[in-house]
Amino acid sequence: MQKPNIIFIFADDLGYGDVARYNPESKVPTPNLDRLSREGLTFTDAHAPATVCTPSRYSVLTGRMAFRTGISGVFSGAGGPCMIEDGRLTLPGMLRDKGYTTACFGKWHVGLSFPDKNGNPINKNGFEPVKRIDYSRAIPDAPIHRGFDHFFGTACCSGTDFLYAFIDGDRIPVPPTGELDKAPLPKHPYANDNRHGMIAPGFNIQELDQVFLGKSITFIEEHVRNSPDKPFFLYHPTNAVHLPSFASGTCRGKTDVGPHGDFIFEFDHVVGELLNTVDRLGIADNTLVMVSSDNGPEVTSVVHMRKDYQHDGARPWRGLKRDQWEGGHRIPFIARWPGHILPDTQTDQTVCLCDIMATCAALVGSDLPHVAAEDSYNILPVLLGEQPEEQPIREHTLHQTISLALSIRKGPWKYLDHRGSGGNNYEKDEALHPYVLPEKAPDAPGQLYNLDEDPGETTNLYFDHPEIVEELRTQLHAYGDSGRSRP
Repeated sequence: MQKPNIIFIFADDLGYGDVARYNPESKVPTPNLDRLSREGLTFTDAHAPATVCTPSRYSVLTGRMAFRTGISGVFSGAGGPCMIEDGRLTLPGMLRDKGYTTACFGKWHVGLSFPDKNGNPINKNGFEPVKRIDYSRAIPDAPIHRGFDHFFGTACCSGTDFLYAFIDGDRIPVPPTGELDKAPLPKHPYANDNRHGMIAPGFNIQELDQVFLGKSITFIEEHVRNSPDKPFFLYHPTNAVHLPSFASGTCRGKTDVGPHGDFIFEFDHVVGELLNTVDRLGIADNTLVMVSSDNGPEVTSVVHMRKDYQHDGARPWRGLKRDQWEGGHRIPFIARWPGHILPDTQTDQTVCLCDIMATCAALVGSDLPHVAAEDSYNILPVLLGEQPEEQPIREHTLHQTISLALSIRKGPWKYLDHRGSGGNNYEKDEALHPYVLPEKAPDAPGQLYNLDEDPGETTNLYFDHPEIVEELRTQLHAYGDSGRSRP
């Protein structure tokens, strides 16, 4: 069988309830995601590997849970080094070994080693370290040194970080020349997330996703024209819908649900334009398109959208971005591959975005070594409709937070190896006070929920089922100690 092209479109902070096919009460129009769902397979129980962006992206690109690196938090500015160790097999590297041309256009956010004037890596978050970057030097652990043939994008959060500049390959061709002036930027409740940083000439924060979209469309067109017999892998991690919610001129004002609604609409627009490009070039039948999100929706977005527009980006789950509860990591995941994936189908199989690497390996006939993709399961049988719903493709699924708090899922049972959300502080954050639930087992050191009976995670069963707690806690620690969860 001819190897298919693979496109993975990765949203930033898109919630389960932000997509109409997942949330019938959604107030945001998502016609292209709805179309993708009608033409493909919709996962109702898909999960980001982490509740924040940096570790989720590491896991997608390596098939390995990021807590195994020991690195907590997320990168900003000149933060690094790259979490992906030199020599580790990556998703693009594996595909490149199988004859693929690989490209990434958008947000990286897995760490980079920016050099100072002496050539030493800075590897520090924050504003001051950005001022020390020597832009005449190459970035030694850039995406093109981790499996990608082509890269154009940003180091960290594209529209919100200390370094507002584009990377092309492993260099910044147009360096920052001054500090960000926020005065001309929009003012609204979703616009207060711009860190004070250095900005390059021509770096328009309100048009970032259109820049990335143009790069991806051009890549696909040129590849089909120049290398029609060679497959490609396109990883398109968007700026949308991470705060600040600055939709481009193409999408601004196109919804009735404010700036964040417009930004969700822009992500949907990006999906539609990439689908249209694939269809227009006649390669749809040989292109697997997957769309998902790196974690649940942001606190500010959800709080204001609930209040102002009665739109709930986390519906129907408890929790938000950073939380170990379902709203923090259960995400939209839709796949289309005409002639292979049945249209307008749905699966309740529990899957994780770690699984993309093993799935693509199976798709292209790559035998993953034991020391790669340690937490990745092959879900190709689910995509192709060959896995019975009553037979779980995964026995266990792991989750992690920004602080490396861990949880484990088996069937309907979910065990959190910690108290509280593992992320947001619901007691200290006044905006979250309305969402505090009474703790049914305040003395419990962990949490146990039955998601079939209690999908809202309202009743902690820690003391009711000590045997299940012990089983899952033991298995969680065994997976941690062994360095893998893939058989």
